Formats: sequence, structure tokens, C-alpha cells
Amino acid sequence: MLTPIFRRDRWFLFWHGAFVIPQEANELLERFLNGEIDRKQVIHAFQAEPLVNLGYATVDTQRSLRKGFPEVVFGAGKTREQVVQIAATIFDRNGRVLITRITQAHAKALRKRFRRATHHVAAACVTIQDRPLAKRPGTIAVLSAGTSDMPIAEEAAITAEFMGNRVQRIYDVGIAGLHRVLARLPEIQEANVLVVAAGMEGALPSVVAGLVSRPVIAVPTSVGYGASFGGIAALLGMLNSCGTGVTVVNIDNGFGAGYAASQINTLADENSEASVRERAIRRGKRQGRLIPQTKRRTVRKGARIRSRT
Repeated sequence: MLTPIFRRDRWFLFWHGAFVIPQEANELLERFLNGEIDRKQVIHAFQAEPLVNLGYATVDTQRSLRKGFPEVVFGAGKTREQVVQIAATIFDRNGRVLITRITQAHAKALRKRFRRATHHVAAACVTIQDRPLAKRPGTIAVLSAGTSDMPIAEEAAITAEFMGNRVQRIYDVGIAGLHRVLARLPEIQEANVLVVAAGMEGALPSVVAGLVSRPVIAVPTSVGYGASFGGIAALLGMLNSCGTGVTVVNIDNGFGAGYAASQINTLADENSEASVRERAIRRGKRQGRLIPQTKRRTVRKGARIRSRT
């Protein structure tokens, strides 16, 4: 019997260029279940290093298998050529890639290389995909305190949308006019998780946390006057929030907030599916117990009828 050759074997010529993504993992497991390969061969396929070495960057081609989403490219500090080649490496293996913190020059180079590239100007990011991911149940609400906070809020919103989530944008609802956030309260309370971006004193996440029973991810922005210290005042205010359920990311880190919100919403979806399955199993067990009892009662009743005649 010939031993199947995996592209990720070290002695295979292009082993560094190979990868295991979720689709390939499913294929390997199917072959294992069908008896085509043994457990040792499956483990060997997963153990090879999932890397592509570009010299100036080492691309993690197994990120989507571990995290559920491919590696994301941080464009700041990289040349146009580097951004394009890294993005191409990820896109060729996953069919999608997100590039954040880009310049106009980056965007122009990416759109020239990728026909399906979409430049999100307000969020300073580019998304490229063969086809959109199916939207999972549940909504992520992204709030901004002011219009000046919108670029960071948009980075969070684009990230969450690109990862397969429904996003509700609720912008310019800062506490200087509390009635603005209260007017959107029904939409806010329907969300599974909320991302709240605010500069200045950074008070909006605390207000929102007091109105909902969902996780709140606070994003301090660098918006503000001198004593805001480039977002440090908002960061410290959010870290010292008296609102429960508030988690804080770094200053201007809309991407990190959107990514975390997607993970929380995914977990909520998985727990919901598990609950549905568990209820179905319990219902099936109850029905399974009731049916034999019904049959026994019918048989006994018939027996009594026959004995009387």
C-alpha cells in the first residue's frame, strides 16, 4: 500500500508553501474516517510548520485553522510591495484578507493587484474576498461618541462585518446629549455585544454598560484637546469605569475591538446551536420514554378487554 504524500512533509519540495486550512483539515478527517489514512498520517500533516517565509515576513498560513479567520495585515510601516505580497500570500490560501492601517499609496497598489479589493476610506483598511462569509445570527452594535470618533468605530465595524457578522452602526451619541443614546436604546439592547468608541473623557462606555446586559468593548480614541494626552485620559477613564462588563482595548484599536466582538458573537451563536441540539436531544429522550409507556398502557387495556369478553 502506497503511503499518501502530504504537501506539508519536510522532504516535499514545496513544504513551506503548503498549508492546512479548515477545508483541508475537513478533508483529512474525512479520509481518516473512511479508513484511507491512519491517525499517524493525519497527525503528521498537522505537525509540519505552516509558514511561508518571504524574507521580510513570515506568513502564518494556519491562522484560520486555529482562530477561525486568516492572519490580518497591519499596513502601517510596510512598503506597498510588502503589503501587496503578504496580502497575496494570505489571499491565495484563504480566499480573503483584511489589511488595516493603510495609506492611499497602499490602497492604490492593492486595487491594482486585486480586482476585488475594496478600499474603506473612513476605516483606512482594504478588504479582499472571493465571496462574503455567511452572516451568523446576532448583531454587533458599534457606537461612537462623536463624529470625530467614527474612523476608529468604522475600523471596528468593517472588521466585524468582514468576519461574518451583522453590524448596527450607531454614531454620534455621546453623553453631551444623553437623549441621543437613549433614543437608540432598543437597537442597543438587541445586540449580542457592543463596541463603544469615545475620546475626550471617554464616558460613553460606562453609560452604555449601565443600560445593557451584554458585554461592552470600550475603545478609547485619541480625539480631544491637550489634557486628553492623545487618548490616555479616555483610556484611564474606561479602565476605571464603574459600569460592569466593560473591557477596554488599546487607544484607537478599532480592529482589536471588532475582532473580539466577532469572537464573542461567534461563541454566542455556537452556544445557541448547542442549546438547540441539547433541547432536541432531551425532547427526543422524553418522547422515547413516553412512547413505550403508551404502548404498554394500550396493550394492557386491550388485554383487559379481551379477558372480559
